[in-house]
Amino acid sequence: MTEIQTSDPDGRAIPYVDEGEGPVTLALISARSLEADGLGVISHYLAEEAGFRVVRVGARPGADTAQERADDALAVIDDLGIADSWIGGHGAGGTAARVFAADHTDRVNGLLLLGVEDEQIALAPLIPVLIIQGTADEVTPAGHAERLQATAPERASIKTLEGADHLFPVTHPIDAAVIIEEYLDWD
Repeated sequence: MTEIQTSDPDGRAIPYVDEGEGPVTLALISARSLEADGLGVISHYLAEEAGFRVVRVGARPGADTAQERADDALAVIDDLGIADSWIGGHGAGGTAARVFAADHTDRVNGLLLLGVEDEQIALAPLIPVLIIQGTADEVTPAGHAERLQATAPERASIKTLEGADHLFPVTHPIDAAVIIEEYLDWD
């Protein structure tokens, strides 16, 4: 397992994992602890097999809102000296990524959403958006992704995992990772 580190701006103690090197950087915001966010296998595959740099930013106690999680992600990204990256997350982590992208469009190369929450957050202008959706997801159903994609059909794409539910990052991690790898490789 990759070691969990801590960034400590203003005493916030933000947990994160930084693995891999490469021309593509992907920052994933978690709404849970890094041990329980379900994104570890996807991240490891992208770092080891695809040659990406993947930074997972965990939830810290007290960071209850999407804005707080987005601010924490910015602090970690700044601490690591990352000028720009793809930003994303699963469920509530994706909502925080949408906030991050809207607040820091100059730092975002694209947005990755794994299961879309039904939140009224407009997509940041101009950046590409990849949405991965499980077809059997009842927590963040396909309709959420379709409505969001309809707001920017020229730059938002939906890829589906047939039969996958909301926990597809855990149950279908390699399938999800391959979709991400193929999409981000063009970047």
